[in-house]
Amino acid sequence: MSDLTKILIEPEEIVQFLKKEIRLKEVYQKILFNKIIWQAAEIRGITITAEEIEAEAENQRREKRLERAADTLEWLADQLITPYDWERGICDRLLSNKLAQALFADTVEHFFNQNRSEFEQVILYQTIINTQNLAQELYYQIEEGEISFYAAAHLHDIDIQRRRRCGYEGMVYRCNLQPDIATIVFTTSPKQVVGPYKSAQGYHLFLVEEFIAAELNATNYQKIIDNMLQNWLMTELENLLNSA
Repeated sequence: MSDLTKILIEPEEIVQFLKKEIRLKEVYQKILFNKIIWQAAEIRGITITAEEIEAEAENQRREKRLERAADTLEWLADQLITPYDWERGICDRLLSNKLAQALFADTVEHFFNQNRSEFEQVILYQTIINTQNLAQELYYQIEEGEISFYAAAHLHDIDIQRRRRCGYEGMVYRCNLQPDIATIVFTTSPKQVVGPYKSAQGYHLFLVEEFIAAELNATNYQKIIDNMLQNWLMTELENLLNSA
């Protein structure tokens, strides 16, 4: 058992802590969502088998490299939960996924086709500079080959983490960019420096490495169906509150 359990904490202390952290509503809402999922699943005859729970538990053990039963028990104790708690959590997640499939699987492809542009991606580099003069000077230096975009970002970006990454933002969805920035980024050509663009953060220079076409792959499928379930839960909760 985790050493943390040697210090007694009353349930009311946990509630008070969540209130102080302004997180009680979030937890309360998640509990209500779980109730809605179980009720909806029961109405539709959706269940989870012991075999499904065991298969998912085995997946999690492999991911966490818990090779022995003793390793699993030690990890659970450190998380302050019992094997029963763990299985209940797995069951909740599996049931949520099954319900989402039952409700929305037939509509995912249509939604994707209607919103295809939002799933376009770009491998993006960005640097944000404090002043317009410096940003403009760096743009000219990059264009003339006096400095690379990556070196400029490493030396001058206002964010230390982005400096360490030499401006690398990663693979970014169009929908995760501000609309004005998305318009700029997705209308440029690969390897071409764009900017400076002024925002509340500073002066941006952008470099697109590659555009990635929208595709209904497993990641995007799950993203869509998760959002659909979340929106459905919010509507169901609102109806529940209005009828209470």
